[in-house]
Amino acid sequence: MSHHLDTPLAAQSGQLFIDDLYVFDGDRATVFVMDVNSSVTKADIKRGFHAEARYEFKIHFNGAGMEELTYRFAFGEPDGDARQTFHLYELAGADARDDAAMGTPIAQGRTGEVTTGQNVRIWAGRITDPFYVDLDQLATINGAVTNGAQVDRSKWRIDQASNSFAGTTVESIVFEVSHDEPLLRAGTEIGVWCRTLLATDAGGWRQINRAGHPMMWPIFWPHDTDFSNPANVRHPGQDLAEDGEEIANAVAGVVAAMGTAPDPQAYGRSVAQQLYPDVLSYTVGTPANYGFAVRNGRTMADNAPEVMFSLVLNTGTTSGLNPQVTKAARADTFPYVVPA
Repeated sequence: MSHHLDTPLAAQSGQLFIDDLYVFDGDRATVFVMDVNSSVTKADIKRGFHAEARYEFKIHFNGAGMEELTYRFAFGEPDGDARQTFHLYELAGADARDDAAMGTPIAQGRTGEVTTGQNVRIWAGRITDPFYVDLDQLATINGAVTNGAQVDRSKWRIDQASNSFAGTTVESIVFEVSHDEPLLRAGTEIGVWCRTLLATDAGGWRQINRAGHPMMWPIFWPHDTDFSNPANVRHPGQDLAEDGEEIANAVAGVVAAMGTAPDPQAYGRSVAQQLYPDVLSYTVGTPANYGFAVRNGRTMADNAPEVMFSLVLNTGTTSGLNPQVTKAARADTFPYVVPA
């Protein structure tokens, strides 16, 4: 679930709200990127990562409904230089699904520095946000999906499209796992999602937010400004049963109004089945592309808003933007991001 559109209330805990998840091929390795804590609201967001939280990448294998591998990051309090220490733990098998399991420590480091461990490289810190979308266009899509109406483009022009995230920043965890890792060798079919958890007073952990496919939240629940939707706290395996009908009906309403599907209800169901469970699929070692014909991982250059708009509306929908608008926010070599 993408949470770039944080409210002032959400901004108070922006460190826990996930903005984007990326999965792509690196230097003989798979790269996982989780971005949180966007500055898009221009609010006084607390910098860094939450010291009482966990940041986790969850990995399913070969279409399995439950994860078999979890990589967990835990951060310390900022020091005098505003840097934070972190520890990375690996949890496999049943432990990957157990919040009480401690996991095996595999690396430790400090934000703003490259950390290496057995088969892994890590960089975490503040970066220029590589995500791009025109929020004015998003508003037209929101209105159509919410009201089951035709998209009203009278107030948005393609030739005037601009990146609303230009100049914004996020906190990023860049985590690269070598193809030498037995569980993540080239050719392995994986499904990836990420989440944040916060320690509870009772000594356990509460899931705060999760992410898989891009643009889910801004398109389907733009007015859930207090982030109370139960999708935040459930497991992806529950998505289709608990929320599939809502997604299907929303899509059916807008395509019926636009006349882009002969059987709107059938099309709505097909979209719900493509998006749920909300897990990003990827074949290890292959070129990633979150595109129209293929959704295989996601790179930071992919025009995810354009793909999602077109899928939901069942018609090609340009965003008016292309990857060049954020070229300066991406790097070809590790850590693939540009520190702010």
